[in-house]
Amino acid sequence: MKRIYFLFLSLLLGTSCNWKGSNSSVNSESISKNDSSDSSSFSRKWWKEAVVYQIYPRSFKDADNNGIGDIKGIISKLDYIKSLGINVIWLNPVYSSPNVDGGYDISDYQNINPDFGNMQDFDALLKGLHERGIKLVMDLVVNHSSDQHSWFKESRKSRNNPYRDYYHWWPAEKGKPNKRWSFFDVNQDAWMYDKATNSYYLHYFARAQPDLKWENPKVREEVYNLMNFWFKKGVDGFRMDVIPFISKDTTYPVLPEMYKGNFVDYYAHGPKVHDYLKEMNQKVMSHYDVMTVGEGIGLKIGDAQDYVADDRKELNMFFQFESIGLGKGGRDGKYAAPGGYKLTDFKRIFSKWDSVFEKRGWGTVYLGNHDQSRMVSRFGNDKPEFKNPSSKLLFTFLLSMRATPYVYFGDEIGMSNIRFTDIKDYRDLETLNYYEKLKKEGGDLKEFLKGQAEVSRDNGRTPMQWDNSLNAGFSHAQPWLKVNPNYSQVNVAQAEKDSSSILNYFKKMVQLRKDHLNLVYGKYSLLDTANNSIYAYTRTSSKEKNLIVMNFTDKPMVWNIPGNIVPGDLLIGNYPTTQNSIKNINGSNILVLKPYEAKIYSFK
Repeated sequence: MKRIYFLFLSLLLGTSCNWKGSNSSVNSESISKNDSSDSSSFSRKWWKEAVVYQIYPRSFKDADNNGIGDIKGIISKLDYIKSLGINVIWLNPVYSSPNVDGGYDISDYQNINPDFGNMQDFDALLKGLHERGIKLVMDLVVNHSSDQHSWFKESRKSRNNPYRDYYHWWPAEKGKPNKRWSFFDVNQDAWMYDKATNSYYLHYFARAQPDLKWENPKVREEVYNLMNFWFKKGVDGFRMDVIPFISKDTTYPVLPEMYKGNFVDYYAHGPKVHDYLKEMNQKVMSHYDVMTVGEGIGLKIGDAQDYVADDRKELNMFFQFESIGLGKGGRDGKYAAPGGYKLTDFKRIFSKWDSVFEKRGWGTVYLGNHDQSRMVSRFGNDKPEFKNPSSKLLFTFLLSMRATPYVYFGDEIGMSNIRFTDIKDYRDLETLNYYEKLKKEGGDLKEFLKGQAEVSRDNGRTPMQWDNSLNAGFSHAQPWLKVNPNYSQVNVAQAEKDSSSILNYFKKMVQLRKDHLNLVYGKYSLLDTANNSIYAYTRTSSKEKNLIVMNFTDKPMVWNIPGNIVPGDLLIGNYPTTQNSIKNINGSNILVLKPYEAKIYSFK
């Protein structure tokens, strides 16, 4: 221990020591283009080897200058998207919608929201992506529709309307149905009274998002038809919104005791969810070469293989939700936890989920999306002196794990939380309704806003920062949501010119993953489990072995390399240095790491 401390002090003070070890120097930003890995026991699939780039269209690029991002705006940036090296775009909803919940309230599944353009624009986008070798995955939002959908408008007209059974209705003369919890309702009540037919309808989300009744085979056929509509156009897959919630017990019983009040777990374990997904696969997905990823809210480790094992013939993969809770605390997770998150918890969660898919099925890995605050603000450090290395570190992690990585737009340039302090600046239904709920209850609104500054979804929805011109080059008009004031320093134009930028490192990491299939399929093994500062693991196959080491702190750190690992070439590192950071002390290799430093080595 004294030896390590002496090494640490000497490095900080710039003194020299008599080290034994290699004198070779490497460029830490260089990449070895050696595709020597094999696919281990996994069958190779394009969606396993893909890097997915998520676009929230309302915030990406505004072509018609009305303050709202649109499809033509995305088309204008296709060459930029291609330059990232990604393989797949996940596009958040662009369907017709009143936009109560950011487009997740769909009023016409086979039409485009005029805010975003028209079907000709969509066709041009799809063609432009395919010409550049990029696939397009759309959102499938079929747990619920908009209350402005023609099905629901018909459904609420009368109790004997042909569309009545497309939704979950409960006659008021039977009394109010048993409690169901709503995510977005001001009163958190999922049963909404509708005077026209003296009945309640079910809405797990906003009142304007009534739940579809999958128990009705006509509803399922409608869903399969709309899926076929998009697949025949050439769409390459679907991200399936809250897909575990589609099955309900239509007797609507009191929440079973086994769930102990946990509505989310109950919602995710409907009696026929797997029957419906198997039917969907058999009738639709099995006829196309497409990818499917479910939003796995409520799913636990034990549920994973039921959804994604090859022989189940349901989905390809899903997003686990356990990591979403990291760093959140307070009432309903609406606040940032004091002190952030523990790296040991971070490592435990991602290692646990990797182990689930060690031999069967396939997983996902992500650190940001439209429902989360910004990646670097939450899992890294967005202070000016640390944002660059910590963003690069997080991309090192994302792109070296055995799972399909999902990257949220703007993270590749280090976009960070805007941290609104005034409720008037927010646009997200979740934040606004919870604020109203607290106001009714006499809650601490100041404390709530302090929490939302860190965890609100609007942090991840501010407009893309293209350059340092008006509104960050997003639009000539006032944007629908404020632009982060740091756009003059954080933008694409500046990042493209800077060889040491987060953007250029991201591109190198994407290429490294392509060049080394071991980073896709190789076995993952966690090292130094209890270390709360260093995240280290190996990726190994019969043809290649890689060591990944990351310092998740704002302090210099030293790490003992296990004796059975002798690092070889440095494939990539997030600091532009030629100094050899591996020192040999009495036959032991010590790795010296700067704040938020990340490195990937090959080893024998």
